[in-house]
Amino acid sequence: MIKVGIVGGTGYTGVELLRLFAAHPEVQLQAVTSRKEDGMPVAEMYPSLRGRVDIAFSSPDKAKLTDCDVVFFATPHGVAMAQAPELLAAGVKVIDLAADFRLQDVAAFEKWYKMPHSCPELLKEAAYGLVELNRENIRKARIVGNPGCYPTTMQLGFAPLLKAGAIDASHLIADCKSGVSGAGRKAEIATLFSEASDNFKAYGVSGHRHSPETVERLGTLTDDKIGLLFTPHLVPMIRGMHSTLYARLTKDIDNAALQALFEDAYKREPFIDVMPFGSHPETRTTRASNMLRIALHRPDNGDTVVVLVVQDNLVKGASGQAVQCMNLMFGLDETTGLMHVPVLP
Repeated sequence: MIKVGIVGGTGYTGVELLRLFAAHPEVQLQAVTSRKEDGMPVAEMYPSLRGRVDIAFSSPDKAKLTDCDVVFFATPHGVAMAQAPELLAAGVKVIDLAADFRLQDVAAFEKWYKMPHSCPELLKEAAYGLVELNRENIRKARIVGNPGCYPTTMQLGFAPLLKAGAIDASHLIADCKSGVSGAGRKAEIATLFSEASDNFKAYGVSGHRHSPETVERLGTLTDDKIGLLFTPHLVPMIRGMHSTLYARLTKDIDNAALQALFEDAYKREPFIDVMPFGSHPETRTTRASNMLRIALHRPDNGDTVVVLVVQDNLVKGASGQAVQCMNLMFGLDETTGLMHVPVLP
């Protein structure tokens, strides 16, 4: 059994990890930390876990994280990099769901996250946790930076086109929408029910911290310079993400060949569903699952290809992807504990 610790178990990605591990056949929960809720049974805060998770929260100073095989950080940015060196020295693997180990460019991290990076020497060995594009590096890693939710959709949506040299890499457009849970479990006016419900808005239009992450990773797929216009939006639903991606074709390629690019790229990927050309994937078809669905369009058979991508922002966009990485790191089938059917209606 893999002995697992979770730092920051009270937030949405933390409880999503707990839900997934409750049904994972190879995991033993060793510690779930929370300073404020020290001693409280996890199932008292999250009754959905009654009878499935019998561990209590413990303060970080009481949790014996160095006894774990792997520790997940479901915490704000900056926490994982402060504790990672001690854990790694003790032989514990680290998976960070925040941004501490996503970017290789230290200056970009410090610019966008407004804090110094405390262990830049570890970035060189940190594997970026997007399994479908970085599987072998994750398999042998001892530290993984889990991707952001928006970057997951953008990278998987653009990757086959960039690898084929079929689009203008300098003019990519991503029009993305996320449910309110993407903002985290916190008391904030913008995410109150009466503020977010019956409302739709863009944010981060002048610049969003997921842009440098996406540009850096897309740049590994092509020799061309990446230019990305990314606009996120908040939609009045709890979970779910829909990204509409636009790119200009630079090759004479028909629709069947476009579809084949994606089907060939993802035919062995258990968590990517390439739908028939012209389909309209819906966020509810991925709810509570680790599945991501993609569909292609080409309006008026012109030179613009439109890629529609949907996922659950808390699963494939966060915790499910982290568990997928853990499975690889410990030699398990990467689908272990993740084959949940999406919830409908």
